[in-house]
Amino acid sequence: MAGRDPDAGPASGAGDGMRVAVVGGGAFGVTAAYDLAVAGADVTLFEKGDIGSGASGRAAGVLYDAYAEDIDAEMGARALERFRRLSGTGEFTFTECPYVMLAREGDDDLAEAIRGAAGRMRVHDRDVETLGGDELGERFPSLQVDDVAVAAVARNAGWTDPGSYVATVADLAASAGAEIRTDSEVAVSTAPPGVAVADEAPVTRRFDAVVVAAGAHTKRLLADAGIAVPLKPYRVQALVSGRAFDGPMWYDASAGAYARPHPAGLLAGDGTVPVEADPDEWDRDADDWFLADVGGTLRDRAGHDPDVERAWAGLCTATPDGDPLLGEVADGVLVAAGWQGHGFMRAPATGEAIARQVLGEREGVPQFAPGRFDGDEAFEISEGMAVDTDDGPEKGC
Repeated sequence: MAGRDPDAGPASGAGDGMRVAVVGGGAFGVTAAYDLAVAGADVTLFEKGDIGSGASGRAAGVLYDAYAEDIDAEMGARALERFRRLSGTGEFTFTECPYVMLAREGDDDLAEAIRGAAGRMRVHDRDVETLGGDELGERFPSLQVDDVAVAAVARNAGWTDPGSYVATVADLAASAGAEIRTDSEVAVSTAPPGVAVADEAPVTRRFDAVVVAAGAHTKRLLADAGIAVPLKPYRVQALVSGRAFDGPMWYDASAGAYARPHPAGLLAGDGTVPVEADPDEWDRDADDWFLADVGGTLRDRAGHDPDVERAWAGLCTATPDGDPLLGEVADGVLVAAGWQGHGFMRAPATGEAIARQVLGEREGVPQFAPGRFDGDEAFEISEGMAVDTDDGPEKGC
C-alpha cells in the first residue's frame, strides 16, 4: 500500500472478510493471531492446553540476530525490533545483553568455523566482533578465558522470559478481536480448509486459511489431514541456578552448553538428546548426565557452582536441513514448525511473515517453503546450537 511503512506489520484492513484459524498457542501462534486480528481478520486460535504450555513455555529466552545466513539474520533483526517495541507492555521485558560464542584451544575446526561465521554475519550488517581469549577476559571479567581460542561477540542481543511474551501477545490478540480457545484439541482438514474441535459435535468449522503451529504435534496433525512433513521432535534440557551471575550470555561451542543471566541467578542448558521423541509421552525432567555436564561447564567457564532451583526438558522439532517449514502445504493450509530451538527468538518475525502470506501481502519465505521436501525424507537429528565446521553455526536452539 502506497505510503505505508513496510516495517509496521500487516496493513490494517488487509484481512477484512477473512476467517483464519491458528492451531497452537505458543509464541508463533499468538504473534500470527495478533497480526492477523490487527489487519481485520476474524481469527480463532485453538490451543490444546494452556497458552504457552508447550515449547515456548520451556524456551531459554536467548535472543539475537547473529546469523551467518541472510534470511536468518533478517528474521533475527526483525524479531529483536519487535521484542524491543513490546518491552514494557504487560509483564513483558526485554533485557539488553551481549551474546558470546566461543571455541576452546585445540578445537581448531570450531575456532575457524566461528571466525568464518562472524565474518559472514558482518557481511549481513550484524554487529559482531571477533576476539581472542585475553580480549574476551578484559571485556567480560565474569568469564574464565584461559582456554579460549576465539570468541564472536554479538552486541544486538538480549534475553527475556518467554512465558511473559506469550501471555502479553495473547492478551493483545484478544484485545484486537481474536478468539483465544484453550483446552481445545482439534483435527485439521483440507479442501476446503477447516478445523474440527474434539469435544464438540463432529462438525468441521470452515476457514479461509488454517495455520498449523502446534510444535511437536504438528506432524501428526497434518498427517491426519493427509499431509506429510519431515519433522522430528527431540528433547533439550535446561536449568536455573540460584547463584548470582553478572555477565554476558554465552555459548561454549566446545562443550555444547549455553548460559544467560536470569532473575534468580543464571539459566543454562542444551542437553540435546538426538533421538525422535513421542510428543505425548516424553520425559519432562532433566537427566542426571545433563546436570553433571552443564554443572562442570559452568564451573569451568564462569566459576559458577550451580545451586539448581529447577531443571526441565522441552521439545524442539528438527527438519532435514535445519531450516523451518514456513508456508502453504495445501490450499489454504499453512505450517509453521521445525525451528530446531530457534522458534521463540524469531517468533515476532516469522509470525508476521505467515500473517502477511495469509493476507496475500507477500508470497512467503522461499528458503523456508515446505515444498522443498517430499515429506518422507530420512534424516538424523542434529544439535540445535552446534557449530557446523563446514558452514558455520547451525540453524537451531
